[in-house]
Amino acid sequence: MVSPDIKSEVRDRNDIVDIISSYVSLKKHGNNYTGLCPFHNEKTPSFSVNQRDQYFYCFGCHAGGDVFTFLQKYENMTFPEALKVLAERAGVTLPEVEMTEEMKRNLSRKNRIFEALKAAENFFYQQLRSERGELGRRYFASRQLTEETLHKFHLGYSLQYSDALITYLRNKGFSDDIILDAGLAGFSEREGMYDKFTNRVMFPIYDAGNKVIGFGGRVMGDGNPKYLNSPETSFFEKRKNLYGLQLARSSKAKQFILCEGYMDVISMHQAGFGQAVASLGTAFTPEQAMLLKRFGKDIYLAYDSDGAGTDAALRAISILRQTGMVARVISMQPYKDPDEFIKNLGAEEYQKRIDEAENGFMFEIRILRRQYRTDDPAEKTKFENEIAKKLCVFSEELERDNYLNAVAEQYGISKDSLKKRVISEAAREGLKTAQERVQLKPVNAERKSNAEEHAKYAQRLLLTWLNEDKDCFARVREYIAPEDFTDPLYQKIATRMFADLEAGVFRPVEIIGMFDELEEQEAASRVFQTRLSSEVAKEDKEKALRDIVLRVKQESFDQASGKLGSDVSALNRVVEGKHILEKLRRIDRI
Repeated sequence: MVSPDIKSEVRDRNDIVDIISSYVSLKKHGNNYTGLCPFHNEKTPSFSVNQRDQYFYCFGCHAGGDVFTFLQKYENMTFPEALKVLAERAGVTLPEVEMTEEMKRNLSRKNRIFEALKAAENFFYQQLRSERGELGRRYFASRQLTEETLHKFHLGYSLQYSDALITYLRNKGFSDDIILDAGLAGFSEREGMYDKFTNRVMFPIYDAGNKVIGFGGRVMGDGNPKYLNSPETSFFEKRKNLYGLQLARSSKAKQFILCEGYMDVISMHQAGFGQAVASLGTAFTPEQAMLLKRFGKDIYLAYDSDGAGTDAALRAISILRQTGMVARVISMQPYKDPDEFIKNLGAEEYQKRIDEAENGFMFEIRILRRQYRTDDPAEKTKFENEIAKKLCVFSEELERDNYLNAVAEQYGISKDSLKKRVISEAAREGLKTAQERVQLKPVNAERKSNAEEHAKYAQRLLLTWLNEDKDCFARVREYIAPEDFTDPLYQKIATRMFADLEAGVFRPVEIIGMFDELEEQEAASRVFQTRLSSEVAKEDKEKALRDIVLRVKQESFDQASGKLGSDVSALNRVVEGKHILEKLRRIDRI
């Protein structure tokens, strides 16, 4: 186990906002930073990063912790792995980390799963080149893929037998639970274990570090589904990965080209465009946008030219803009997709389309234009009002004015008139945003009707108050001791917190970091995010503090009273508690 001093040094030399902002688009919001939570799907930001205290918390799904916790959850790392990554980033030399037996078992299991995935990749690769891989070879030949390309992407074929891979992996020494956990097999009461992929051409999926994490498979014939991906696991999350990124990241091109499908990526690489990547059978996500942003390249969209492709491009443009990136759109007309375009017009012509790619915002306006008849004054007014709304997405005045001037010039609109509309729209939208903003402090939802939850709420609230107003600790300490916190987790937090406050060295992140389990770290993070409800907040602050202290002490007294006869130490708590409760009831503030 690493020493607390080393852990603190590594944590202190890695600012949590810097780390998380490479995964999540964050915006300053008061004293904290907020963004869309990377741990659950949401449209309104509920994810908060506290730079002062160096921890994060989601008010939606209650994920929380320090910088180590974030990497462990997002990258599916063990603590030693997260520690090593952050130490290397900060230039801290680590001593040899002594692993517990449980850590060793978990790491061994994780490595074994990746070994099974690698073995499956080799099996599929071999089968494509065997006599039984004829169907797969014919398919790839029809797509005009060369042997070099097949090897570069390690493409393969899964046999028609329902247990071919399972048999192979068992013979290699892999246990059934490892095969199942790797997402390579399924299980049913009727059939037992069966191969997840059969009679499909296989596309291995790698993470950015070139490790096999899953597979995509296209069925040969009329089977369903036509395309099948590995099931979601702790190490294979489609929204966090991109097909072809392990190759594209080393491309010398200044941009990434974002495609819709695996074959688009493969054909583009074969044509010399090694910067191509694609989503994993799902819509483009904010996590994928942040993944691309790490590599500092421009983003060009090569989506299908049909209606669905246009809608997908519009969504991607919006996501990329939210992460601070500008998208450009490559025109595939008169063809549907990059593969079809390159086969018909060639790589040189496609490079011209890349060079001529349209700015993402101008693409949005051009698509918007299709909805209005601008020869009709009423329709033209609606169109120009919609443009004004869209221009409000740019918070920087210079950037907004540049786009305003470009749109006005291209569509024959008065710049002054459009600017007035933008100012008016921005003011109106600003009020609307303030009115509709989702509160990041779901106070009422926290206070459930049952007595136990009421008691836990009061204890959380007191701990939060002590964190935010450390000067009141001396007054609270007169009435409350750590053992008054009846919840075991809160009592552990209070014990450390009271000692640190006495010594003048209290930091919430150290409290969070003293827990090994992620669930406890999240619970500790939640402790420091509890808020007074609006009706209590309006009262005199000192009186409100007294009421909370009284509630905590009363619960402690009630619990100790219930243990009389079975717990000798409870008697002392009851006697002392009775005197303190009487004192608290005589005063209206502390």
